[in-house]
Amino acid sequence: MIIGLDVGGTHTDVVLLDDNGLEKEIKVLTDPSNLFNSVLTGLNEITSGIDPKNISRIVLSTTLSTNAIVQKKIPAVGMIVSSGPGIDPDFYRTNAYYFPVSGSIDHRGREIEPIDHDEINHIAEHLQKEGIRYVGVVGKFSIRNPAHELQIQAILNGSFEKIFMGHRISGSLNFSRRIATTFLNAAVYPIHKEFYEAVQRSLEAKGLVLPIRLLKADGGNMRFESSIEFPAQTILSGPSASVMGAVAFGTEDEDTLVMDIGGTTTDMALLINRAPVLNPLGIGLGGYKTLIRSLETLSIGLGGDSAVKLIEGKLEVGPERLGPAMAYGGQVPTPTDALFITGDIKDGDKDKSKNGLKPLAKIHGISVEALAHQIIDITCQNILTAAQNLIDRINSKPVYTVHELQEGYLVRPKNILVLGGPAPYFARHLEKLCAYSIRVVPNWQVANAIGAALARTTCEVIFFADTERRVAEAPEENFSQQIDSNYDRTGAQQHAFELLRDKAIQRGANPDFLEMEVVEALQFNMVRGFNTTGKNIRVKVQVKPGLIHEYDHVIAKLSQ
Repeated sequence: MIIGLDVGGTHTDVVLLDDNGLEKEIKVLTDPSNLFNSVLTGLNEITSGIDPKNISRIVLSTTLSTNAIVQKKIPAVGMIVSSGPGIDPDFYRTNAYYFPVSGSIDHRGREIEPIDHDEINHIAEHLQKEGIRYVGVVGKFSIRNPAHELQIQAILNGSFEKIFMGHRISGSLNFSRRIATTFLNAAVYPIHKEFYEAVQRSLEAKGLVLPIRLLKADGGNMRFESSIEFPAQTILSGPSASVMGAVAFGTEDEDTLVMDIGGTTTDMALLINRAPVLNPLGIGLGGYKTLIRSLETLSIGLGGDSAVKLIEGKLEVGPERLGPAMAYGGQVPTPTDALFITGDIKDGDKDKSKNGLKPLAKIHGISVEALAHQIIDITCQNILTAAQNLIDRINSKPVYTVHELQEGYLVRPKNILVLGGPAPYFARHLEKLCAYSIRVVPNWQVANAIGAALARTTCEVIFFADTERRVAEAPEENFSQQIDSNYDRTGAQQHAFELLRDKAIQRGANPDFLEMEVVEALQFNMVRGFNTTGKNIRVKVQVKPGLIHEYDHVIAKLSQ
C-alpha cells in the first residue's frame, strides 16, 4: 500500500492505494495557520484501521516552504559570497546579513586569490552576536573547484547549526541563481526540519516506521531524510502533484493542458506526448530566481471558493478566498454558489447561495440565475486567458520537456485535462467557451494526491572534466578524480551514470526500475596558439521522471 498526501489551499487530500486501485480517500480542511496539523490529521485519518505492516511508503506534497517564502516568514540567515573580478556580488544581495568576501577561483577551477581567514572569522563573530544560526556559502566557480567554500565551512564549523554550500546545492553555473537557491535552502531549513520531526513523531506513535518521501517541484520525489539537506527542493511541489496526477491520462502525440481547479487556486501545466514541460532555469518565487528544477506551471488565485464582488460596478471573481461557499456556511458568494444555482452541484444549501447572490443580482438588474451564469463565465474565461498566457510564455523561449529540448517546437494544445474538487462542473462550462476537447481526470477530486503517491524518485547529476588539468569533478556529489589526457565524453557519461545510480538509490529509487538518460553532453577543445591542449567536457544525466512501474496495473484500473 502507498499513501499520497497533497496539501491544497482549501483541502488536504489523502489517498491510500493498493493492488486493487484506490482503496481509501479523504479530505480534511487545510488550516493555513497550522499546516503541520493538516498533514498529521490527514495521515491519522487515512491510516485508521490499517495494519502499518501493509504500508510500503508515504509521499507528501506540502506548501509549507512555499508559503513561508511568499509570506516572508523565514528566519534571518547569513550569506557569505565570494566572486573575485567581475560583477559586484552585492548586486545579487538576498538579505540583510549578506557579506561579499575576498578570494576567487576562475572558470577553470584555478585559484586566483586566496580567502582571508581573518575576514571570515570577523563575519562569523558578527553573525553569532546577531543570533544567526544558519549560513549559506557561495563561490562564483565553486562548481569547478569547491576549495574556497570548503575552507570557509571549516572556519565556520562549530559556530552555527547548519551551513549550506553552493556547490552542494546546485551544479549549474548561474552565479546569481545559485546564491538565491543557497539562501532559500538555509532560510527554509528550520521550518522544514520542524515539519520533518513532527511527521516522524506522529507516524512512529502509530507504529509507522517506513520510508517517507516528499514530492519535488520537478514531479519526482525524494526521501524525507535527503530533503533535510535540500529543503528548498520541495518548493512548489503542489502544482507538480497535479501534473503527475494527470500524466497517465494525457494523449499520445498531442499537446495537453492540465488544469487543477481547487477551492483557492487553479494550477496549470502542459504535457507534450505525456511528458510535462520543464522550466529549464528554475523556480522564481518571492522575488528570488533559483536553480531549483521545476515543471513549467502557472498558479492563479481563482477557484471554486474565490470571493465574488463588485468593484466600481464591475463583477470580479478572486483572487481572495474568504471562506467556503455560502451553500456550505460561508459569508460571501463564490463560483461554487453559482454552480448550485445552475444545478451543477446539489449537495449543499441552494437557498443560502440564492440569498447570497440576490443583492448583486438586484444591483445588476438581472435574475439570480442570469448572474450565476455570468459568474461562471467570468471564472472560466479568466482561467482560459491564464492558460493562453502560459502557452505564450512557453512558446516565447526554447521548449523543454522533462526529457529533452524540443528544438523549434511550438506548443499547440487541443485537449484539456481537468482535475480538482469542482472539476466536472467547470468542465461543462469551459467546453462552451473554447475549442478545446475537455476531459475530467479519473478520481478528479483526489487525482493530485494520487499523482504524489505514484511519482518516481528523480534526481540529476552534472559532471565536468578538464583533460588539461587532468581532473573530473561533480562537486554537487562531492566527487573528484584524477584522469588522463585521453579521457573523453564517453568516459564522462559512464562516470556520471554511476554517480546518478548511487544518488537515486540513496534518495529512494527502486534499482530494478531505474531509467537513466543523458540530458546534455558537450565537449570542446581547448586551444593555445595553434595546438589543442585538452578537452573541456560537460555531461548532465537524470533519472527519467514519470510514474512508478510497480503500479502500472493500478493506473490502468484508475482509468476504467
